[in-house]
Amino acid sequence: MATYSPSLSKNVPSPIAANRVLKNTYLLLSATLGFSAVTAMISIALNMPPMAYLGSVIIAMLLGIFVLPRTAQSASGVGVLFLITGLLGFGLGSILTQYLALPNGGGIIATAFGGTAAIFLGLSAYALSSKRDFSFLGGFIFAGMMVVMIAAIANIFLHIPALSLAISGVMILLMSGFILFDTSRIKSGEETNYIMATYSIYLSIFNLFIALLQILGIMSADD
Repeated sequence: MATYSPSLSKNVPSPIAANRVLKNTYLLLSATLGFSAVTAMISIALNMPPMAYLGSVIIAMLLGIFVLPRTAQSASGVGVLFLITGLLGFGLGSILTQYLALPNGGGIIATAFGGTAAIFLGLSAYALSSKRDFSFLGGFIFAGMMVVMIAAIANIFLHIPALSLAISGVMILLMSGFILFDTSRIKSGEETNYIMATYSIYLSIFNLFIALLQILGIMSADD
């Protein structure tokens, strides 16, 4: 699970500027997702161990907290963002390697990928076409993330499959809320930095995919 770090831009631009941020965000998001796919395939080819995921997430998290906000106003921020997403993709590859070893691993990955794409596209389209302001979700999502993090840490010691399933289910709801929240902020002009906007939405997609993988993996093991 990668940590979420939203931007706190406060200047409200014109609708034209907001549309420009939205366009740049989706273009950069597409590029970073594609780059992550490449680094994930490299990780799979190298047969990286599961610990590669933890190491990649920790480094990416530190870069996202301490480096990206300092560089987001310059072109170097794009490079930092690609470094972060490349690391997350590389770490994800080690997880995918484990799923590919399962009898129906390829099907699980494909289903999780399709589900993630469908959820993201559907929620983005809804947020962009709806007249509702989803900024009110911020407080609820933050509180939910705190609960999930505590439950996830507890389950490291408890090893309860049902709790793992519940955590993944809640994560899907929270990441869906983040997608609505972030897209709404870009649309309304509250978010003016497309690099930070891309980072926030990318993390939502990344965590959404991981959660779907875990649910599908648990359900497949029960069959």
